Amino acid sequence: MQTKSQPETEGARARRAVRAVLLVTVGAAFLSSLDLFVVNVAFDAIGRDLGVGRADGPSPGDLSWVLNAYAVVVAALMVPFGRLADRYGRRRLFLLGVTVFTAASAACALSGGVWVLVGFRALQAVGAAAMTPTSLGILLSALPPERRLVGVRVWAAVGAVAAALGPSVGGLLTELSWRWVFLINVPVGALILVAAARVVRDEPVDHEAPRPDLLGAGLIAGAAGLLALGLVKSHEWGWGGGRTWTAFGLAVVLAVLFALRSSRHPSPVIDPALLRVRTFRWSVLAMLVFNISFAANLLVGVLWMQQVWGYGVLRTGFAVAVGPMLVPVTAALTQRLLPTAAPSRLITVGSLVCATGCVVLATRMGESPGYLTAYLPGWLIGGIGVGLALPNLMAGSTHDLPPSMAATGSGVITMARQIGFVVGVSILFALVGDDVGPAAMHGFREMWVVAALLLVAAAAAALGTSRPPRPDSP
Repeated sequence: MQTKSQPETEGARARRAVRAVLLVTVGAAFLSSLDLFVVNVAFDAIGRDLGVGRADGPSPGDLSWVLNAYAVVVAALMVPFGRLADRYGRRRLFLLGVTVFTAASAACALSGGVWVLVGFRALQAVGAAAMTPTSLGILLSALPPERRLVGVRVWAAVGAVAAALGPSVGGLLTELSWRWVFLINVPVGALILVAAARVVRDEPVDHEAPRPDLLGAGLIAGAAGLLALGLVKSHEWGWGGGRTWTAFGLAVVLAVLFALRSSRHPSPVIDPALLRVRTFRWSVLAMLVFNISFAANLLVGVLWMQQVWGYGVLRTGFAVAVGPMLVPVTAALTQRLLPTAAPSRLITVGSLVCATGCVVLATRMGESPGYLTAYLPGWLIGGIGVGLALPNLMAGSTHDLPPSMAATGSGVITMARQIGFVVGVSILFALVGDDVGPAAMHGFREMWVVAALLLVAAAAAALGTSRPPRPDSP
């Protein structure tokens, strides 16, 4: 009797351990994903409290770095940190990442100025870049082979859940104070840290693995940051100004140096071999362009409702939430009803549907509040489009990569997504400048038009991700 019950007890213990690892890793991924959406809703409140728009205060473009600094650092460090985890241990880097993210979140909440907040947001991004790729690696190693695909789907789905809950959660927290948007990370991060220290096991590491190219990461971060600087300051410096074009020129120089270094480094941030895979190359371009539009579209809607219509943060959060809620629903229905549809076609259709939503918003939004007749129709159309396009951009990008390149390819796709966020937010502030309230409406409309054109370009790029037909056998 004892010999029969003993394996059952061990099996139950093993299943509990796997569930604990799943909760810890998915919780960490959810925490970093949620951050994007809650900060967007709190953006205007942060600016008002920190003196944005005052004669002696920072400009709205300066405030954009609260979003851009986070995205730039995550984009630059995601791939190198994934490789550092292989060399020094996933558990060690995961615990370090959660610790840094949690401590930086507390520092963000205590910030008394825009640039102090920007600095701690960059530190927060270091933690996110460390804990996000390692969380997936830890989860995969804890699961048996037959359950790994389900585990990856659950881990990936938290991004959609964060998108659906983020605006509402951000509105609720900002109603108390924008500082709660960051403070909420402290108890959750501490809980994840304590649980991870108990349930995540040490694994063998490869001390002979090549060191990641941290200088290359710095070059790509500098290129993205200088591009954002030129765009954000173009309204102040002028499009023909020397400082504007100096920023653009230096961004190009750093991008070229990054490409040269990547071609020679044994462990580059972006392996040139990845870009020789045609479907992956076009997927990166489609992801980049799609997310330029996505980031700007999300923020411009929040700013329009708060600055033009006078919505409070709570009302804005719930008003925005309906679009992201459609993303997981659309993705699930697409998988069920069109299981054999080519990802390239779904990306193309989804991008064009999103473009239609942007056109509706650009043409129907006015100074008088019209949520049901103006914002909601365009936002719902956009949510359906994102549900069609974004999951397939993520899934289809690594489809044709060899298994040895799949993890790095996923990191590069995530990098493209983050750089898209940076460029999208920067273009928005280039168009709006220092205008706020009704004075910014013209710039907001222009952004929706630009977003629609970018989505058409993303649809065209998605066609390149389709596999060429195989030549007939002789």
